[in-house]
Amino acid sequence: MSELQLSQLEQAVILALRAVKDPDLHRDIVTLNFVKDLKVDQGKVSFTLELTTPACPVKKDLEQQARNAVLNVRGIQAVEINMTSKVPESSSGLQKQAVGGVKNIIAVGSGKGGVGKSTVTVNLAVALARAGATVGLMDADVYGPNVPMMLGIMGRPQAINNRIQPLSKYGVRVMSMGFLTTDDTPLIWRGPMLHSVITQFVRQVDWGELDYLLVDLPPGTGDVQLTLTQTVPLMGAIVVSTPQDVALQDARKAILMFRQVRVEILGIVENMSYFVCPHCDQRTDIFSHGGGEETARKYEVPFLGEVPLDISIRQGGDSGKPMTVGQPDSPAAKAFEEIAGNVARRVSTANLTNVPTMIIQ
Repeated sequence: MSELQLSQLEQAVILALRAVKDPDLHRDIVTLNFVKDLKVDQGKVSFTLELTTPACPVKKDLEQQARNAVLNVRGIQAVEINMTSKVPESSSGLQKQAVGGVKNIIAVGSGKGGVGKSTVTVNLAVALARAGATVGLMDADVYGPNVPMMLGIMGRPQAINNRIQPLSKYGVRVMSMGFLTTDDTPLIWRGPMLHSVITQFVRQVDWGELDYLLVDLPPGTGDVQLTLTQTVPLMGAIVVSTPQDVALQDARKAILMFRQVRVEILGIVENMSYFVCPHCDQRTDIFSHGGGEETARKYEVPFLGEVPLDISIRQGGDSGKPMTVGQPDSPAAKAFEEIAGNVARRVSTANLTNVPTMIIQ
């Protein structure tokens, strides 16, 4: 085959790949620069398909579409696709000092305590890590630091070159006040002390290179939330609620708080959405149902998904082995996995479509 014929065949392959479009970005994978290292040799094609997150929920679908598109090109007999990913860095909050090496900082909040926010955060972090992302988890719930127990992490962080080294478990790098106090010691701190410790967790912890840093916020809209939104370039926020009206009322306040400080809402997670009896498989909506989705619709934010009320989720949190690790094939773990994928695609879409703006005050 002559060089001219090879060039024509390569152009035909590229043209075929332009028919494959990303469902979120609504552009083809060639224009988005997802196709890399394209080689055509004697009827065989190889290339790398670099997506925007390892947790992409449509990864297999895009791979199959690309494969079929190339195989439909006359003269092509075989296709080899190397699937990889590169998480884009957030362009949000450019007026704030970035955290070196951390691409996307995501706050996880709730207007009310007791809705399972920490449980959701832990399982989302593990699900993202299991998908292949580099993930950190900052436990900013200073008064109730439960993340170490939920992940089964014991120990005290060490300092190297004046940088605190986070502890790791299940592929997640973690920093928590729970590492620095005994189990029963209460913290009785005023706002300035909270501001100081949150700033240290952000600036003095050696997080390394991270695709996502999830921040487990305390309930409400208080000092920690204010400190974080004022000092950290948050990519966005996830709001966790149960379906009941009391929790949703406070979740709405959390949404409005994030909007007031110009933090994008990535979406709402409805936790304890329903209960399925293990004996008869009958579904019961213990805390009502659908309130999270209705709130998302009302405030025009994405609904990321629902998590069932499952005793195994509680057992996993108590034992230090989250559902996404202990029972990865269970419906609850699959729900966390789906939500993690939805979060990842929301982050990628926002980063690749938002035009950075300078806020002048």
